Amino acid sequence: MKFEETYLKGCFVITPTLFKDERGFFFESFNKKKFERETGVKVNFVQDNQSKSSKHVLRGLHFQKGQFSQSKLIKVVKGKILDVCVDVRPDSPTFGKYFSIILEDIEHKQLYIPKGFAHGFIALEDNTILSYKCDNFYNKESESGIIFNDDELDIEWGVPENLLKLSDKDKKLPPFKKLFKLDE
Repeated sequence: MKFEETYLKGCFVITPTLFKDERGFFFESFNKKKFERETGVKVNFVQDNQSKSSKHVLRGLHFQKGQFSQSKLIKVVKGKILDVCVDVRPDSPTFGKYFSIILEDIEHKQLYIPKGFAHGFIALEDNTILSYKCDNFYNKESESGIIFNDDELDIEWGVPENLLKLSDKDKKLPPFKKLFKLDE
């Protein structure tokens, strides 16, 4: 397993060691001891989530606030996504910056996103299945989000906006500046 920290402190790309032969493949998708040793981050995942999306479904940008904030370990079981995380830690030198990566079911790379980040993704293939571990339980009253096409963040999703499929809830998320009261 290879661990690479992104330019966003605490956010890691994890590349597993794949063992392949004529029967298929095997890899270790998570090992707590290796994870903690290589990242310096103590984790205790308490909830696993899974979603299935058709091509061009965009989910996000979501996060949990306060005591219910969540770290996540993201992986694609089937298909391909563009995964995006945005640093929403006001005291961070990379506040308002984002990192994006293609995750798919060939290399099986994963993305570890620490607390204090918004997360979203777009499915680049039909029937894409995403699985992620969380280190805190979901709490509806603590959920928040940022509109996917925020001018300030200027995220390049790689798909024309007219092809995107979003939930009504995600279409109504506030812009970054308004959410963090940066215009005042």
